[in-house]
Amino acid sequence: FIKEKYKDAGIDRVEIERSVNTVTITIHIARPGIIIGRGGVGVEELKKEIKKKFLDPKIDLNLNVQEISSPSLSANIILQNMISDIEKRVSYRRVMRQVIKREERTRAEGIKVKLAGRLDGAEIARKETLSSGKIPLHTIRADIDYAQGVAQTIYGSVGVKVWIYKGEVFTIAQNKK
Repeated sequence: FIKEKYKDAGIDRVEIERSVNTVTITIHIARPGIIIGRGGVGVEELKKEIKKKFLDPKIDLNLNVQEISSPSLSANIILQNMISDIEKRVSYRRVMRQVIKREERTRAEGIKVKLAGRLDGAEIARKETLSSGKIPLHTIRADIDYAQGVAQTIYGSVGVKVWIYKGEVFTIAQNKK
């Protein structure tokens, strides 16, 4: 519901925590001003809407909006940008190249982008993959952010997948050695 309502706001993820009589919703977002609005009016309206639509009136609702420190390292936000560009009929090759170039300038160690479907309206559907850096998909301790989605074009749907490799995650035991 929240992702549909604010799809241009760059929502990375929505966390819902439930206890006996309180529900806490944390929205991780690239542009928090879109939800918050002037003087926090938007948050109050969203709270009322969620409470009315989904919750019992007795249950308390806490709504937290957190800004993402580096949205360029979020696969979900990159995916949303790619989908909006593809739906605006920008060439898929250009979209892929722009994303790869933008990611090379960030702290990401690698990125892989895959599009599948009727690319640029071709009669025969195909897959295109573009990657930069390394993406160790078989390494368990690799910190890889992954997102997938569908762009609805006038020719049909185009599947979009994004992998971002942020480095390796080491456990506490390994760090002590």
